Amino acid sequence: MRDFLRSNRREVIALAVLVALLAVYLGTHPRGMSTYVMTIWANQCLILALAAIAQFFAVIVRGIDLSVGAVMALTNTLASHVLGGTGIELIGGAGLVLLVGVLCGLINGALVVFGRIQPIVVTLATASIFVGLALILRPTPGGQINYDLADAMTLDVLGIPTALIIAGLVIGLFWVPLRRTGLGLGLYAIGSSEQAAFQSGLQVRIVRMASFGLGGLFAGLAGLYFSFVTTTGDAGIATNFTLNSIAAVVLGGVALRGGVGSVIGAFAGAFILKTISALMFFSGLPPLAQPLVEGLVLAGAIAIGGAEILRVRNRLEVFAR
Repeated sequence: MRDFLRSNRREVIALAVLVALLAVYLGTHPRGMSTYVMTIWANQCLILALAAIAQFFAVIVRGIDLSVGAVMALTNTLASHVLGGTGIELIGGAGLVLLVGVLCGLINGALVVFGRIQPIVVTLATASIFVGLALILRPTPGGQINYDLADAMTLDVLGIPTALIIAGLVIGLFWVPLRRTGLGLGLYAIGSSEQAAFQSGLQVRIVRMASFGLGGLFAGLAGLYFSFVTTTGDAGIATNFTLNSIAAVVLGGVALRGGVGSVIGAFAGAFILKTISALMFFSGLPPLAQPLVEGLVLAGAIAIGGAEILRVRNRLEVFAR
């Protein structure tokens, strides 16, 4: 048990902080720990958690994806056009939304891998393109999502918020198996030392492309779930979710230098951020002061992530871990 806690200390610390914050939040909420309160909280947390996972797949291979929020905006506005029907139309529409997310990620990956451009530069440029497309699809917030589908994805099952069930499925059916595959190990290898990974025979280009493709998939999932929660499309959500996704992965123990962290940590970091926002709402803090506090939290989270690199005197120490 001691070895497990030591090897997963980042995630354990993040989860402990989340439990403490959630206890305070539920203790201060007028309705306490009711299904309604937990469902609203979980829905908001899951949106950011999916965006944080998208950011995780860029950070783990030593990159930063500034287009996460833009892909969310594009897929959200697209969903507001294609998810208003029933039956097979909904299945096809959801598939189209996720396909667009994956394509956006692969475009980023191709420019990084084959264009040999830094990820932060590539995604800054593509973010503007994706937001522009989102504005063409939805110049002003609007559209409609099938309400039955939205309710099924955002309410609860036997008192358990559907969002928490989805989170469990993502971790149990996606992350745990992926972590043990060659692709999962390759992500960490590239993040630790791309040169060493290449010399060991790893197909670095393919793995890096896959990481951006997975990032696009989860950004698309985040945009899709945002559509279920709001039942509309809004092209103006990009900036907020991009910045928060970076802060979430850092709070969850994912190192900005790459090669360290997990999806579980990204989940925990996102839930922590949203719980802090919820606490401020019920704390009596003036509404005009809330953005200031949120900004300080974001700045602090990113500073913590960058401090670890500054503490390393010899870059070889990074690769030795």
